[in-house]
Amino acid sequence: MNGRGGLRGAIARYRGRDIELKTLRQLEAMREAGALVAATLAAVTEQAKPGVSTAELDALAEQTIRDGGAVPSFLGYHGFPASICASVNAQIVHGIPSSTQVLADGDLLSVDCGAILDGWHGDSAVTIAVGEVAPADLALSAACRSALDAGILAVQPGARLTDVSYAVQEACRAAAEADGADYGIVAEYGGHGIGTSMHMDPFLPNHGEPGRGPRLRPGMALAVEPMLVAGDPETLELDDGWTVVTAEGGRAVHWEHTVAVTEDGPWLLTAPAGAPDRPGA
Repeated sequence: MNGRGGLRGAIARYRGRDIELKTLRQLEAMREAGALVAATLAAVTEQAKPGVSTAELDALAEQTIRDGGAVPSFLGYHGFPASICASVNAQIVHGIPSSTQVLADGDLLSVDCGAILDGWHGDSAVTIAVGEVAPADLALSAACRSALDAGILAVQPGARLTDVSYAVQEACRAAAEADGADYGIVAEYGGHGIGTSMHMDPFLPNHGEPGRGPRLRPGMALAVEPMLVAGDPETLELDDGWTVVTAEGGRAVHWEHTVAVTEDGPWLLTAPAGAPDRPGA
């Protein structure tokens, strides 16, 4: 039990929906899961070099998670066969790691990772530049990360859910204008509530008008995860039933953090251990 008996008990719900209102102690438990996810992504980032397969990165991620006393959230989830999603270039999300998917110089690799520690989930994603990456691809990734940062800052008590969506959307728009580029927001996929399950209410779109949806209350936790593509954001799902790609072959990026709503603003639950985790403070 690792000294955590009772942490999953007595979890309040928001108006009877599948939206958990966690106590501070429960959020602290989520912070530990999130720190392990951050450590796992750091280890994967360090090893993501030309000549390395995504299957090797998956094995590293699983070992890191298990060494931390947790289990991978993704492995076996609705039949998913790996511990991370590894999406390369035109793959947007849910890429299945493979020994035949070997990274090459100039690739963009998006890695989504989740861990369950003492019954609590952490979920985060990064996009990794493999070797020497084209400036336009680096700009695309930076635009997505700036959208993530804007979304995180919008996770404020009393705000509405789509205030976060709008912040993401407007940051993407501003980045596209600044870069003189065509960036497309992937509309079919977005963020979500998280806690004792990986995917919970509410669904968090990455675009839309502000002021709609449930009001954000302390104790809620959201996975904020914008996905951007170069050009047309239309998507296709491959025959493997998982991998989502851009229909026109444009490159894609994905950044994500798990964020808690607190009285003092957003709390970044998937920041590395010891790193600043109170954006805007």
